[in-house]
Amino acid sequence: MRDHFEIRDHDAAGRIGRLEVPRAGVTVETPALLPVVNPNVLTIEPERLREEFGAEMLITNSYIIRSTDRIRDRVVDEGLHEFLGFDGAIMTDSGSFQLAEYGDIDVTTAEIIEFQRRIGSDVATPVDVPTPPDADRERAERELATTKQALADAEDADTGEMLVNAPVQGATYADLREEAGRHAAATDLDVFPVGAMVPLLNSYRYAEVVEAVRAAKRGLGPGVPVHLFGAGHPMMLALAVAAGCDLFDSAAYALMARDGRYLTVSGTEHLEDLDYFPCSCPVCADHAPADLRGFGDGETERLLAEHNLHVTFEELRRVKEAIRSGNLLDLVDRRARGHPAMLDGYRALLDHAEELERTDPGSKDAFFYTSHEAARRPEVRRHRDRLGRLAAPDDLLLTESKAPSDHAYDAVWRVKPPFGPYPPALSETYPLTAEVPERTDDAAQVAAAAGVAALADANPETTLTLGHDAWCDAALERLPDRVATENLRTLG
Repeated sequence: MRDHFEIRDHDAAGRIGRLEVPRAGVTVETPALLPVVNPNVLTIEPERLREEFGAEMLITNSYIIRSTDRIRDRVVDEGLHEFLGFDGAIMTDSGSFQLAEYGDIDVTTAEIIEFQRRIGSDVATPVDVPTPPDADRERAERELATTKQALADAEDADTGEMLVNAPVQGATYADLREEAGRHAAATDLDVFPVGAMVPLLNSYRYAEVVEAVRAAKRGLGPGVPVHLFGAGHPMMLALAVAAGCDLFDSAAYALMARDGRYLTVSGTEHLEDLDYFPCSCPVCADHAPADLRGFGDGETERLLAEHNLHVTFEELRRVKEAIRSGNLLDLVDRRARGHPAMLDGYRALLDHAEELERTDPGSKDAFFYTSHEAARRPEVRRHRDRLGRLAAPDDLLLTESKAPSDHAYDAVWRVKPPFGPYPPALSETYPLTAEVPERTDDAAQVAAAAGVAALADANPETTLTLGHDAWCDAALERLPDRVATENLRTLG
């Protein structure tokens, strides 16, 4: 683990951490949102970002500063913190975004790193190549090699206490992302952005965002700070944190305000379509949608931007509390109902339940089964793995109902979908204290049947009988042939 990053709490792959930024003399709590500040257009003053919104860190573009004559010399003379009026940590981008947009920039990594150091940046960025999604593999490999050289150039630079980003590229090729993460983690650099995400985010390709993040994380390892470049919509923060991201930056709050768009945790609304604000932030508490539509464009844009930031920071605080309480995946599940693409992203995340289980705490707050996706959560997998280590008696009844008052079995264990069987001594332990609906769905029954199968495999000499509450055919087919079954409904 880098000594400037400390992990305090875990849930799934999400974590609350502390990122020390020595040049700024501050420690930033993660997950953290870095509002993008355009040095030419201050939609919301940086001082207000810190005092009113709680931003501990922001990001601005050193390439734009360097290329803009009217502000470059002033920033060099005054320093970035004084110029922006911000006493928190400041990260600077390098021009890589402009490179991706326009195809060429007139600066090298060595030059832009030195410029970032001169103006007082706290976290600098080399000139990596953000390969877009769906690029052919030859291009992705070629541009990844260029990015690796940029990281080497950044390592060679004289940076003092300034932290330096090591972007992880690789387009939509999971193996390249993983290899790029492994290479970046082997450098002496400090923060690890997963790059070229904006095209995927703008296209709502959240499942592919999750796959890119998880691939990068496999290469990076668990102990480093990970930045999801270009992500800042409140709708996807819980998902991205659960996938393992710690830092987020986005100009969405300002860009969408400029377009008359109003952010919520379940999507984006157009101001012109709203009759009521579903929010109680200071902007929404003091104004109705008609009020905002009646202001001049500049005032409407500013107020919309403020709302967009309020709702984003509120969601980030909600995510942190979910991590602390151990119900982050419950929050992800709720957010997944807001948009089909979010549901795709959640399902993609659960494809990596085995990886998530490695950092998921063994005991948390209550487990709520509120969708069939919950049957694939890491807690269910962990319980199934533990069943393989339990010794069962010679003749065992597994049942969804209470133990019969008169029986000849050696023992009676309860069965609770989606987890499966468990001995009575574990009934008050997590996750078996889960709240589950009385009407279990097929996914929960299939998962419970897999638990029965795991117990049977670990105890081949045990005679097993299962009393089930009218399980579906798919669940019954998962059971080993030697497990006798009784439908409790037909038994009355």
